[in-house]
Order: sequence, then structure tokens, then C-alpha cells
Amino acid sequence: MVVLLIGFFLFAGLYTDALWFGKLGYSSVLYTEWLAIAGLFVVGFLGMAVPVIVTIQLAYRLRPVYAKLTAQLDRYQQVIEPLRRVVMIGVPVVVGLFAGVSAAARWQPILLMFHAQDVPGQTDPVFGMNVGFYLFTLPALHGIVGFASAVLVVSTVAAIATSYLYGGIRVVGRDIRVSRAARVQVAVTFAVFLLLQAVSLYLDQFTTLYDQSTGGLFTGAAYADANAVIPGRLILAVCALLVAALFVVTAVIGRWRLPLIGTGLLVVVSIVVGSVFPWALWNLQVKPNEGSLERPYIKSAINATREAYGVAGTKQIAYNAKTTAQEGALRSDAQTTANIRIIDPNVVSATFAQLQQFKQYYKFPAFLDVDRYRIDGTSQDAVVAVRELNQAGLQTSSPYNNTFVYTHGYGLVAAYGTKPTAGGAPSFFESNIPTSGSLDIKQPGIYFGENSPPFSVVGAPKSTKPIELDYASGNGANSEQQSSTYDATGAGEGGPSVGNLFNRLVYALKFSSDQILLSNAVNQDSQILYDRDPKTRVQKVAPYLTLDSDPYPSVVNGRIVWIVDGYTTSSSYPYSSSQSLTQALSNSNTNTTTSYATDQINYIRNSVKATVDAYTGQVKLYAWDPSDPVLKAWRSVFPSTVENLSAMGGDLISHVRYPEDLFRVQREVLGQYHVTSPALWYTSEDQWGTPNDPSAAADTNNTSKQPPYYLTMKLPTQDAPTFSLYSTFIPGSSTTEQRGRLTGYLAVDADAGSTQGTKAADYGQLRLLVLPQNNVVSGPTQVQAAFQSDTTIKSQLNLLNIGGSSGSGSSVIYGNLLTIPVGGGLLYVEPVYVKSSSSNSYPLLRKVLTAFGGNVQIADTLDESLNALFGGNSGTDTPDSGNGNTPTTPTTPSTGTDNAKLQAALADAKQALADREAAYKDNDLVKAAQADKALQQAIADAIAAEG
Repeated sequence: MVVLLIGFFLFAGLYTDALWFGKLGYSSVLYTEWLAIAGLFVVGFLGMAVPVIVTIQLAYRLRPVYAKLTAQLDRYQQVIEPLRRVVMIGVPVVVGLFAGVSAAARWQPILLMFHAQDVPGQTDPVFGMNVGFYLFTLPALHGIVGFASAVLVVSTVAAIATSYLYGGIRVVGRDIRVSRAARVQVAVTFAVFLLLQAVSLYLDQFTTLYDQSTGGLFTGAAYADANAVIPGRLILAVCALLVAALFVVTAVIGRWRLPLIGTGLLVVVSIVVGSVFPWALWNLQVKPNEGSLERPYIKSAINATREAYGVAGTKQIAYNAKTTAQEGALRSDAQTTANIRIIDPNVVSATFAQLQQFKQYYKFPAFLDVDRYRIDGTSQDAVVAVRELNQAGLQTSSPYNNTFVYTHGYGLVAAYGTKPTAGGAPSFFESNIPTSGSLDIKQPGIYFGENSPPFSVVGAPKSTKPIELDYASGNGANSEQQSSTYDATGAGEGGPSVGNLFNRLVYALKFSSDQILLSNAVNQDSQILYDRDPKTRVQKVAPYLTLDSDPYPSVVNGRIVWIVDGYTTSSSYPYSSSQSLTQALSNSNTNTTTSYATDQINYIRNSVKATVDAYTGQVKLYAWDPSDPVLKAWRSVFPSTVENLSAMGGDLISHVRYPEDLFRVQREVLGQYHVTSPALWYTSEDQWGTPNDPSAAADTNNTSKQPPYYLTMKLPTQDAPTFSLYSTFIPGSSTTEQRGRLTGYLAVDADAGSTQGTKAADYGQLRLLVLPQNNVVSGPTQVQAAFQSDTTIKSQLNLLNIGGSSGSGSSVIYGNLLTIPVGGGLLYVEPVYVKSSSSNSYPLLRKVLTAFGGNVQIADTLDESLNALFGGNSGTDTPDSGNGNTPTTPTTPSTGTDNAKLQAALADAKQALADREAAYKDNDLVKAAQADKALQQAIADAIAAEG
């Protein structure tokens, strides 16, 4: 009964997987994976169990019949004999099961070997082998040889143990006596084992090209490796073959002396050739002349690393930055300054929640996302988030409600990144419930998101009253629920059906839910939604991808979709430096701990862009880098699962961005490998590092790296501003004072364009501004220190950063410190938020800090701060112009009519605020949205009346 129950649970897991993949249209992925795992398990099981069984049976059947055994061995035989058949079969089977599991776990490298691709024009500099051999074939060969060696080791142990137990091998005094059959069996086993070691040593030649070099200077074969280690492994391989031949001779003639001497000599040769000679060559010849002897190998490491991480085409630009803030200096950079994002997505989550959450069962993520939308004909950087379901926020929770009623979130909220309201809150252009704004969202339901419940049962016949809550308006007796019925039945949409009793039973067991089995809310049209996180869905249908840590939502053709970046990686690219993903991707924005199947990599490509529809859950994969050889191999393994780039619509491409995780890895690589001269690289004098996040440190003593930031800007060699991702560099190692200065500025064109099936020509172009060493420009940490030590800034912020009880105090929160190459120099901008200590408070933008050269300023708005920084007139206006408290002189006197209009508009605004507050108290979201629209119109009328 227990076996049947375990078997049913195993079947249920496989059955539900088949239903899930089938519903998404990716059954081929599951069946290919199952077939590969099952096939390798069988091969591994038989490959281990059969040789061990044969070895044991041979040792037993060929045992000496009249061997004189010791009393101890005789007792052992008496104990084992009743269980002999069980042991002789059971032990190999158990060992075989472990071997099968181990073999099945290597299904990915084995499949890659059978679908290996050549990398055009790329060969290693030592053996002349195509790079594809290292990416696809060599890792699998090593695994196969390692497995075969393990089989031989277990078989040898089994043969010796059985022979000893049944008299084939006897210890008589100081002598070891071996029967002819045992001698042949053991000798042949040793010979085959040494043959495998010879193959392994031969393959080890090639692994030196992606192992740490002798001396530890770089990854790949150095001088000592090329002239000692590699030849030494060839010599050892030949010696292993010779000793294997001696064991074969022993099997024939019966003398052990020759193979034993050979084995001893093999050990001596391995020490001399494998350790002593490389050590002597390194210390006596290489170390005194390291700079010159290693130069060609360093060049190979530089070229390979830059190619493997996609930074070989980086454009380096000498940038002699100005350090004097002159009046009108930003006039030629007006487009860039108009796009400086002062709404920090890492600060305003609480503000979004207070203004747009509406109900406790909704939730915004702790860190929001940056996107861009075309509003009124102009591309606008935006801070966006979806309003996800938060069942933990329900005041009263029940299994029924959690399963059938509270099933999804509602809507996407978007705010301008460059212009807050006059009160310092985000200015929304898509907001409220029901959703309204500029994005024309056709389906606001968020059934698939990063915070979705583990499972929900949705769907019903059209004649059935909807029970899936969209939102509730009003309160108490006036409360009205707006509900809908999930309606996604197309190909690849929705979840598996639970319309029949068997499926209900299976899923009730899977999720330990009696509601699925017993509730009358389940009907013939019901679907069960699970595995709803966008990353989880993409990872299941593309198990070979390493996924970006930050999926982000976008409105594409009126639908909310999650965009997920997928990477193909490898750890065996010859001569490429190894990087830890965990270390490279850590920064002050990291809010989750991501584990990677392969943490150490030395090759990466953003080969796939994936989308997950927030309503239907449909997953689509697009070949973003179809030339990537690793992607080519996987497309061969899983044909028809990754669509061509031509299938991507223009609206989707317009929201694709250069991924942060890839940029962080490339940032780590370029810190050392921006240097292309082997001589200069060897000295390590020009190594760079990433500064700590100064704004995080100012608040929390955080010492994590400053994250890269998305901004629309124009670099010196560009014709117009473009959506970009940037980071800064400081010296990698030097004195504290020198470490703070800026040495480089890395930016990548993150705008893919908006043409169907085509990436913008400049997308992904890395540009590196290199500052001369004699051009001392303050880095982010130095600028932050200047802000905090300036007496004017300190006095103003101290007034905002005051303690208090019962909600009377407030605290200052520093936003992202942005670095922007404008005005011929580098401009720093940092928004400052203030949050009161009351329970329902949220951060509001109150001040903007700016710096250029040695000057720092503080003002209520970015526009005022820039003008003050650049001698009273920066030469440009920013979107928050007019939001501050600084009085301005009108160009013409206002008339009495204008004044009357202004007063009327202010009165309308006051009434709208009162209506809005009353609506929120009544939980009437419809009236609240209407009041918001009235408030926006009143503000617009007031601005127009003021002239």
C-alpha cells in the first residue's frame, strides 16, 4: 500500500508537469528533458551495475575450490553465504542507482556535445582547436571519462573484496598469494583504469586553457604551462599507457614485479614532470623575466576575455573633463538635462503604495522599475510598477477566498521619472483603480507576477456570476465589489484544466488543498494557475538559460507583459577570465539572494528575450542574439521553441533594454580588461573598481557597490540623447584619497529602437570615457562627502532631518547619486527625500543636490539647483521648472481676469482634494479616481491662469 501511495505521488508530479507544459505549448521541452534524463539514468545505472555484477560474479565463479581459508574468513563466508545472492545483486544495483542519478544530472552537457557548434573564426592560440570544442565537447568528454574511471574503481574494489573473501587473494604471513583467475581479473581491471587515466591526462592538456595559469596571473596557459605542464601531461599519458601494457603482460605471465615497478616509476615521473619541473621552470626562468616571457600569453588572455564577455567592441574615448561651472554651460546639453531622472525607483515604493495601493491586499515591490513610454509624441523615462495581489494583507483570510476570490492583482502604475508634482510626489500618467491614463491598458488583471499566490483556481462558464475580485469600491453597506471571470483559453494561455474529477484529485494532492477537490466553485471550465512568477515560467521552458535577476513589466500593445532577459553562459572558454556571478551582481539594489546553477562563468551572451503575459501567462522566447553558438546548440536540442527576432513586434522592441546583470558583469571585466596593452596590464597600475554606493552609505553605512543606472543622455561621440545604462570607475587600488577620484565612465546604448524584427544599429554599443590621470575629477563618494560637509547643505537638511514623537519628526533619505557627462565635464545630481515619522507617511522629494567640479548646490528643484550651480543660468530648463519656492518675475503683469481664473482654479483644486479624501475614507475608488482627474484639471487651469 505504501509503495502504491508513493508511486501515485510520483505519477502525480509527472502528470501535472505534462499538463503544465502542454498548456503552455512547450511539451517538447519536457519530453526531451525526460528522455535525456531517463536515457542517461539507464546508461549510468547499467554502466555501473553491469560491470560490478560481472566483476563480482567472475571473482566468485573463478574462486579456488580447495583454497585453504583462515578461520576468520571461514566465519565471514558462513555469515555471508545465506545472503550471497542478495548481496551480489543488491550492492551493484544500489551503486548503479547512485551512478544513474549522477549521470542523469549531466544531461545538459551531454546534449550540448551531441549538438555541438563551431564558432566561426575563433580558435585557441595553443592547439588551434575551434572554441566550440571547449564550449560543447570537452566538458562532456571529461564527464564521461570521470564516470568510466569511477566504474573501474568500484569494480576493482568489488573484485579484490570478493577474491579475498573466497580465497582468490590470500595473505599468508608476509606473502600475498593470488590465484590465476584473480590475477587476470585484477590486472586487466588495472590496465583499463590506467588506459582511462591516459585519456584523462590527454584531455587535461586542453583544460589548462581555462584553468588558472601557473603563477596565478591570469586564466589560461602561461609560459610554464605551455612549456612544462602541457608536455608533462602528454608524457604522463604515454607513461600510463606503458604501465597499462605491463599489467596486461602480468595477466598473461603472472609476474607482478614489472607493473609494480612501472607504477612506482609512474608516480615518480608524475611528481617530477607534473610538479617539480613546472615549479623549477617558473621560479628559475619565468619569475625573473615574467613581464617579457608572459607577454604573448597575457595578450591571448586579454583578447579572449574581451571577446567572451562581449566587450571587445568597446569604444574608448579620452575625456578631459572640465571642472569649472560656467554660466550657460549646459545649453548644448538641453536634451540630456531635460531627461535627468530625479524620481528614484528605489525610494518611492512607499509613495506608490500610499497613493496608489488603495487596499491592503495589494502590494508594490520594494524596488520599482525604469521604462520609457512615448507620451504626447515625446519619449519619457518612467518609473513603473504593477499592483500585485498580497494575500498576506487580507484582514480575514479563508481557503475559499484565497483559492477562488483573491486571485490576481490589478493594473500598472507609471510616473514620470523627470518631473514630480509641486508637492514632491511622483506625477502619474497611468494610475488609479479602475486604471486610467495615457497607456490604454486593455487588460489590467495581474494573474502572473512576482508576488502571485502559489495557486489559484479561475474560470467559469459565461453564465456564472463572476467571483474573482478586481477591486472593491465604497465601504460597509455601500461597498461594491467589481469582479470578473478569467478568460484565457488560447494556445499557450492560462493553466491546466481541473474540470474533471481526476485532475482535481491530482492537484488537490499536489497543493494539499481540499478546496480544489470539494468546492462547488470548481466547474468544467475551471483552470488552475501555478508557477506564476515570470522567472519561474521562463526557467521551466528554457532550463538552459541563466535569467536576469530583475524582470520588469511593460505595457505592450495595450497588454501588461513581463520582459525577462535570458543569458547563455559557459565556464570553459579558453583563456577567458573567470567571474563569479554572485560577486559581480551584488550591489545596493540587490533585494533577493539569487542562486545560480553555474556561479563561475567565463562566457556570457544576452541571447534570449522572453515575455510573460501578466494576464494569460503565455511565455514567448525570442532569439535576441541568433549568432550565439550556445543558443544555436540549444535551438537544435529544442527546435521551434525560440522564435526568430523577426517575430518581435515594434512596440515590444521599444521596451526592450540592455540588461543590468550583463552590464554589471561587463563592468567587472572592464575594470581590469579595459587595458589592452600586455605590458601595462602586467603592471596592474591601471586597474579600476566600482565605487561603493554613496547614497546608501549615507543612510545605512552600506558598503555595497553602486548599481548602474538607466538614463537618457548623450555621450560626447553621440549625435542625440539615447536611453542608456551607465556606471563609473575609480582606481582599483591606491591611497584612500586617490581611490575616490573618477577614472572612467562606462555607458551602453540601451535603446533597441521600435522597428519590428530589427534591433537599433547602435544597441549594445559600449562606450568608455577615460579620464586622464592628471585630470582629477571627484568620484561619487567624494561628491557625497562634499554634500554632507557643505555648511549650507547641512543647515538646510538638518531642518528636514529632525526627531520627534507621535509623528512630529521627519528623516532625510538620499536618492540615487547620478553622474552625467554634460557641459564638457561631469555633473552630479542627487534627489533628497523627506519622510515624516507618522505611521502612514511616505517619502516626498524636497531638495535636489547638484555638483560640478568643486561646486555644490542645493535647491527645491533640479532647475533651481542647476541655475545656482552654473552662475545663475545653466542655459537649460528641466521638467520640474516652476515647482520650487523661488519667486519669479512674470514677463507681463497678470490681469484681473487671470487672477479670478486662478482663484477659481485653486478653489476647484481645494474641493477636489476634499472629495478625494472623503472617497478614500469611504474606500470608494471610483469616486477617488474622479476626484484625481478633477484635481489634475484644476492644477492645469491654475497654471494656465498664472501665465
